[in-house]
Amino acid sequence: MRAADIQDDLAQILVTEEEIIAKLDELAVQVAADYEGKDLLLVGVLKGAVMVMADFARALPFHAPMDWMAVSSYGASTKSSGVVQIRKDLDSDLNGKHVLIVEDIIDSGLTLSWLLENFGSRGAESIEVLALLRKPEAAKVKIDCKYVGFDIPTEFVVGYGLDYAERYRNLRDVAVLAPHVYA
Repeated sequence: MRAADIQDDLAQILVTEEEIIAKLDELAVQVAADYEGKDLLLVGVLKGAVMVMADFARALPFHAPMDWMAVSSYGASTKSSGVVQIRKDLDSDLNGKHVLIVEDIIDSGLTLSWLLENFGSRGAESIEVLALLRKPEAAKVKIDCKYVGFDIPTEFVVGYGLDYAERYRNLRDVAVLAPHVYA
């Protein structure tokens, strides 16, 4: 697929790469202040959070180990099924640790709600959430997200790690996917 073809698949750029990097830098300062003197474990949710995790972790002024969990509730659909499947579990023991879940997007909140409950049952000292994007109007459950990059409309978005059928993750901006792509 050529760059011109990809641009034809995008209806609108919502957040630019520059805006994303600036926001992640700002959130890193906030997290650094909140976790001063504490050991923090960053937990990324695969695959979407890879870009967010990489840029956020590089912005932190201290060492923070990373772990990854792969869960799915979408498949090749544009809407969450609400049924969470673990595809890769954590390697870390969460008992007594301060955990920051790093997410690309909070949509319905169903998957994240499940993760918070799951991690809580593993004995974490504290669990907070950092999400680059949040769709407030799409929420089906209330999620207490301490660190939010951008609130966006309820549109299907791709780029900066977000995909549709494993495509578009590599885009540097977050964009609305044109309906003709998934109609």
